[in-house]
Amino acid sequence: MSAEPRYLPPLIREMRQADLATVAGIERSAYEFPWSPGIFRDCLLAGYTSLVLEQDAAVIGYGIMSVAAGEAHLLNLALAPSARRQGHGRRLLEHLLDLARGAGVEGVYLEVRPSNRDALALYHGAGFEVIGRRRAYYRAVGGVEDAVVLVRRLRRQR
Repeated sequence: MSAEPRYLPPLIREMRQADLATVAGIERSAYEFPWSPGIFRDCLLAGYTSLVLEQDAAVIGYGIMSVAAGEAHLLNLALAPSARRQGHGRRLLEHLLDLARGAGVEGVYLEVRPSNRDALALYHGAGFEVIGRRRAYYRAVGGVEDAVVLVRRLRRQR
């Protein structure tokens, strides 16, 4: 037997109330104008698809998506700084897309800051397309910033 430790991939599971402080900390590390812990709590209470990515018993990322009327809206997705650029965001995004597909969703929509190049690259790489722009959508240092609106069209499962 080898004494080498085996790599276990991160686990994707449902977000719980006990995760909110960690999730809010990741949020603060990712965004200048972060969601409050109360917004995350409200997402749980509303029944939104709220997932965390956990590695070695530590939450390293999360994703939140609402599903209604044949559409899904990716509301938030972020990773801890130490977990970025390792494929974890893509894995979490693909899991959310699979859940949306399983729910019969035809399209997954999201907004992203045009200045968030890493997020844009992730979404474009996952097949999202630009469909519009929301003017002055985000708060920003010194004012506001537009949002780029993206969609990923999904094929229904049969």
